[in-house]
Amino acid sequence: MYFERGEGMEQDAQKLTSALADPTRFSIYQFVTNKRNPVTVHEVAEHFKIHPNVARLHLTKLEDVNLLQSVSDKSGKGGRPSRLYSLSQQVISLQFPPRDYQLLADIAIETLVSLGEAGEQGLVRMGRRMGVEAAKRAMAKTNIDLEQVTQEDLMDSIFQLVVAQGLQPDIEQINESTYRFRVYNCTFSEVAKRYPNAVCKMHNALLEGIFEAYFGEIELVEEEKMHAGCQACSYRVVRIPPISHPS
Repeated sequence: MYFERGEGMEQDAQKLTSALADPTRFSIYQFVTNKRNPVTVHEVAEHFKIHPNVARLHLTKLEDVNLLQSVSDKSGKGGRPSRLYSLSQQVISLQFPPRDYQLLADIAIETLVSLGEAGEQGLVRMGRRMGVEAAKRAMAKTNIDLEQVTQEDLMDSIFQLVVAQGLQPDIEQINESTYRFRVYNCTFSEVAKRYPNAVCKMHNALLEGIFEAYFGEIELVEEEKMHAGCQACSYRVVRIPPISHPS
C-alpha cells in the first residue's frame, strides 16, 4: 500500500501505525501471517480466547488499513455466511513525509547494476548498511537491551521492523541458534524482474544487516526464491557464537 500525496496521507499512516500498536491486534496479524491460509473470525476468537465480536472488530481494523483482505466464504455451509481473512497483497510503505523513495531506489539500483561487478558490490554494501541502520533505529526507538530482552520480544521487534520495511514476513525459531525466516512479497518487485540476481543480493544483504544488528555474527542461507517460482523467499538464519579465547 503506497500512501498517495495529499491531505489524507498523514491520517492514513497514523491509522496504520495505530492498528499495529495494539498488542492483541498485532498478535492477530502475526497469527494470520503464520497461518498462510485464510482464517475466520471464529478461528481467531478461539485461538486468542476472545469474543467473536471482539475478534471481528480487530480483523476489520486490520482490513481498514489494508493489512488484511477478506472474501465471503463460499463453502456452501449453512447458517450466516462468514468471511475469510488473509494478508493483503498490497505493499506497505510507511513514509513521513511522503517522498518518491521507491522511484529513487529503483533508479539507484539500475544505475549501480549498469556499472557491472563494482556496481553490484556497491549495491550489496548499501543493502547491508540499510539493514543495520534500520535495526539500530528500531532498537533505539523501543529501548531494546540485547542483554536483557526476552526471546519473544526480540522476535516481535524483528517482525515489526521487517513489516515497516514493506515486507510480509514470518519468523520461527528452529533451535537455540537457528531461525527460519520467510518473506512473501518484494518491495522491489518491478526492478527485480529486470535484475533479479542483483536485487536478490541487495535484499539478502539488507536482511543480513538486520539480523546481524540483533544477533551478532550470523550465517544467512537462502533456501527458496520467489522469482524462481516459489511461494516465498525463505532463509535459514544461524547465529554464530563468539570465539572464546583461553585466559
